[in-house]
Amino acid sequence: MLIDNATLVTWGSDLRLLHDHALLLQDGRIAAMGPSMALRRRYPEAPVLDADGQLVLPGNICAHTHFYGALARGMAIPGPPPADFPQILQRLWWPLDRALDADSIRLSALVSLVDAIKHGTTTLIDHHASANCIEGSLDIIADAVEQAGLRAVLCYEVTDRDGPERAAAGIAENLRLLQAAGGRERVAATFGLHAGLTLGDETLRRCADQLPQGVGVHVHVAEHEADQLDSLQRSGLRVVPRLDRFGLWRPGSIAAHCVHTDAAEREMLQERGVWISHQPRSNMNNGVGAAALDAMLAAGMPVCLGNDGMGNNMWAEWKAAYLLHKVTGRDPRRAPGDAIARMAALNNAALARHFFPGSQVGELTPGAVADLIFVDYRPFTPLHAGNLPWHILFGFEASMVTTTIVQGQILMKERQLLTLDERAIAAAACELVPALWQRQAAFARAAH
Repeated sequence: MLIDNATLVTWGSDLRLLHDHALLLQDGRIAAMGPSMALRRRYPEAPVLDADGQLVLPGNICAHTHFYGALARGMAIPGPPPADFPQILQRLWWPLDRALDADSIRLSALVSLVDAIKHGTTTLIDHHASANCIEGSLDIIADAVEQAGLRAVLCYEVTDRDGPERAAAGIAENLRLLQAAGGRERVAATFGLHAGLTLGDETLRRCADQLPQGVGVHVHVAEHEADQLDSLQRSGLRVVPRLDRFGLWRPGSIAAHCVHTDAAEREMLQERGVWISHQPRSNMNNGVGAAALDAMLAAGMPVCLGNDGMGNNMWAEWKAAYLLHKVTGRDPRRAPGDAIARMAALNNAALARHFFPGSQVGELTPGAVADLIFVDYRPFTPLHAGNLPWHILFGFEASMVTTTIVQGQILMKERQLLTLDERAIAAAACELVPALWQRQAAFARAAH
C-alpha cells in the first residue's frame, strides 16, 4: 500500500516534517519513503491511500494504563467522598478488582481498545488485576488486543491484599503469559506487581526467585505517601531500596508514578536502568501531588508518559503534564514543551522497542513497523520541527485523528473503525456493568 500526499512527521532522534511525501508499506513495515511523485512512479501498481495533505506520524504510545478502569466511568462511590488516595483504593479500585469476571475483563479491554484506536494510540502497556478471575485473565485481554489489531504489553499485578493463594495465582499468571506471549505477534509480556504497600517480604522474595532472566517488573512506586510510610514500618527502608533489596530492579522494569520518591531513590532507579512512567491526569484526580518531573528529565532519566486508565487520548496527557508542573512549581519554565515531547514520543518509543525488539516502533523510517496515524491538522501559523511540540500542546485534538494503522493493517479509516464494532461493544458493556457495579458495592461494604 502506498500512502501519498502526506506531511510526514518522522519523530526519532532526527525529527523532520516532510511535505508532499509518501510511504510504501509492505509486510507490515515501511518499505520506502520519499516524495509522493517519485514513489508513485516507482511503485505504479501499489494500491494508494491518499492522505489528502494530512499529517502522518507514528501512533501514540501509552506507558502505563489499566484497561479495567474504563468500567468505573460514571460510577458513584457510596458514602462520603474518599478523603485521600488510600481511601480511593479501598472503596473504589480494590472492590472493583474483586468484582471482575471473564466477561467484564473482556469488555473492559474492548472498550479501552476502541478508545485507543479512535484516539490514535497504537501501543499500550497494561497493568491488570482481577482477584476472583486470575488464571487466564491475561489471555482474555491478549485475545481482545489481537481482535482490535493494536499492540500491547500485559502483566498481572501480584498483591497480598487478597491472600497468599491469590498472590501465588498472580505470580503464575505472569509466568504463564511470559512463556505464551512469544506466539503472539502484537502482544508482549512483563511481570506485574501492585505496590510495596500490599506486598510482604515473603511474596517479594518468591517473585524475585521466579522472575525469569532478562525480565523486569511493572510496579506502582510511591504514588502516595502511604507507600513510603508502609515501607519504612515494614523494613526501615523507603520503597525503592526495599524493592532493590530483593533484586527486583532489573533493566526493563517500569516504576509507575514515583510521585513521592526522593533524590537518592531516583538515583538508584536510574543506576538500575528502570523506566519511569508519569501519569499527570491521574495524579491530579487522586490528589497525590506532582512528581519531580523536571529533576528527573534534567538527570537524563528515561521518563515516559502513561494515562493510568484515564482514557487513551495521549495528547490530553501531554497537556496535563505541561500545565501541572507549572502551577505546582509556580514557575512557567517547568515542563517545557520540548521536554514533554521527548518524554511522550522518544522515551515512550524506546520503552515500546524494549518489549518489541527490532520493530523500530515510534518512528517513520524504512524498516520500521507501520504503526501510523493520520491527523487532520491544518495549521494557520508556521509548523516545523522546531515548534511541533507547541502545536501539539495548543492545537492538536484527538478528534483530528482520522486513520489508525498498526503493522500495516488499517484499524480505522476516515474515522470508521474496521476491526471492532463500537456500538455493539458499548451496548454489551452497558448491559453488563450494572451487575458489576452491584458486586463492587457489595465488596466495598464487606471490606468496611
